[in-house]
Amino acid sequence: MTPFKKPFIAGNWKMHNGPLAARDFFGRFLTAYAASPDRTIVFFPPAISFGAAQGAVAGRPDVELGVQNIHWEEKGAFTGEISAKLGHDAGAAFALVGHSERRALFGETNEDTARKTRAALAAGLTPILCVGESLEEREAGNAGAVVETQLAAVLDGLDADTAAKLVVAYEPVWAIGTGRTASPADAEELHVRIRAILIDRFGADVGGATPILYGGSVKPDNAAGLLAAREVDGLLVGGASLDPEGFAQVCAATG
Repeated sequence: MTPFKKPFIAGNWKMHNGPLAARDFFGRFLTAYAASPDRTIVFFPPAISFGAAQGAVAGRPDVELGVQNIHWEEKGAFTGEISAKLGHDAGAAFALVGHSERRALFGETNEDTARKTRAALAAGLTPILCVGESLEEREAGNAGAVVETQLAAVLDGLDADTAAKLVVAYEPVWAIGTGRTASPADAEELHVRIRAILIDRFGADVGGATPILYGGSVKPDNAAGLLAAREVDGLLVGGASLDPEGFAQVCAATG
């Protein structure tokens, strides 16, 4: 059984907030957000700000940290990359894999995502596996098929015990950074489909408990509505996670 508490709220800072800004952010966020034992809160700062973020949340074990990207090799001549082991050794508990920006901007393939997922699991990191369709794929009626293909590339190599350590994030690419948000009904449709795939592969105990997050233009005023949708266990938040007080509202939201 997966140990994660729900709702599971993750903030991906992308290429924002250097070390000084990270310290300032957490000074304000931790004041605005009271520790809540009934949910999982994770931040993904840029690698250069990880140490500053770690120091800033040292007194708040309810707030965890992850890395935005990893290489699938444990070590080597890969300038600019970090391995899952390096992330784990630095104190990260989670790693994003398969994020739409990594796929679209850096050409990462489904196989790359599968390799990174295996590397994260081997190093003791929890991978947050991101899947989602483009606007063109959705308009062509292929959203479900795209998501199934992305999932299969990773899940084909996992057994149930290993899959229990996985988190899935559905992020419709057309709703990321565009201001367009999938409605709760849109999110529910794909989340239900993802849940069915997980249960079919790994059984109800594992597949039924795996957290499935929604990501795409989440804001304080739509967080509760999205969390209320069927099979939406949490949120993967981009731009709104840069506002300490606003993100504190997202973290406190209930569906």
